[in-house]
Amino acid sequence: MKNILRAMKLDLLALLLLTLTLMFGGCSKDAQSTKKLYIFNWTYYTPDSVIQKFEKEYGVDVVYDSFASNEEMFAKLKAGGANYDLCFPSGDYVSIMIKEKMLQKIDHKALKNYANVAPEVLAQCDFDPGNEYSIPYYMGAAGVAVNKTKVANYDKSWSIFSRKDLSGKMIMLDDMREVMGDALKYLGYSVNSINDAEIAKARDLINNSWKPNLLKFDAEAFAKNFAAGEVWVAQGYAESIYAELDQSRWGEVDFFIPKEGGPSYIDSMVILKNSKNKDMAMKFIDFIHRPEIYAEFCDAFGFPATANTPARALKKGPEYYTAASLEPCELKKDVGADLEKYNAAWQEIKVGK
Repeated sequence: MKNILRAMKLDLLALLLLTLTLMFGGCSKDAQSTKKLYIFNWTYYTPDSVIQKFEKEYGVDVVYDSFASNEEMFAKLKAGGANYDLCFPSGDYVSIMIKEKMLQKIDHKALKNYANVAPEVLAQCDFDPGNEYSIPYYMGAAGVAVNKTKVANYDKSWSIFSRKDLSGKMIMLDDMREVMGDALKYLGYSVNSINDAEIAKARDLINNSWKPNLLKFDAEAFAKNFAAGEVWVAQGYAESIYAELDQSRWGEVDFFIPKEGGPSYIDSMVILKNSKNKDMAMKFIDFIHRPEIYAEFCDAFGFPATANTPARALKKGPEYYTAASLEPCELKKDVGADLEKYNAAWQEIKVGK
């Protein structure tokens, strides 16, 4: 009887061990299949279809959080508590983040599609010589959206924000370098000016001529406000405006880059120093620059394929503005300690009259 009981116990123990093995083996497989890549990117900036294809191919879950301005992004990362792998700052903030030692160097040899990045865009990446820390994602510019059913006659200029007849029906971004850059460019200055008198003139133009006609400054809800008809003129990003509108209403919109130009940007993909999934972040960067994937990204938002040369031949959809319309624009750059001049001017605009 003892032998039988002992045998039964051994059989039960074996069964228990087999069950545990299967359970933990299953957990290990599940953990692997639900590995996460944490992305911190601009709102409306990577199509769901592209993310889903990446997830399926690499067996990873992408967690996508968004920000509305470089300042917001930088403040959140510096405050800690956010464990992102991949981020998409504009060039001036790539420079700042390099200086702050926030970024991981990128191994170009691990990127099969680096050769697809447009050389004319790479040539402008002096914020990261040799692209040691960043790979261009997109080169573009904020512009102006006008509801043509409400505003019949207008000049395609930043001067539209001086129109008193549109008071309360216009909105601009809550983004210091964008709005200050618009004013500087309109006045004939560089968007990267560090001249005290020029910055003061831009501040006064915004404060005295533009701000009194605005509903508000808002970098998060400007497109929703435009789509809802609360404003008829909005400074902002084309992808945000069109994403908030049913396609049947796209004909109501005229989106343009003002003739004076304005701040342009190269948003880049960077891997954060504290990333826990650097290899998968590299795979995402390389995935984006597959020509067919980049064309899909651009078609989803009506972009010209500015940062990927072979993707241009694969695009199928319309473009809300052309690469040529960016020619009068000027790339925002890191102005170093002189950024405090912009901070001071912006503070006067935000809390002033």
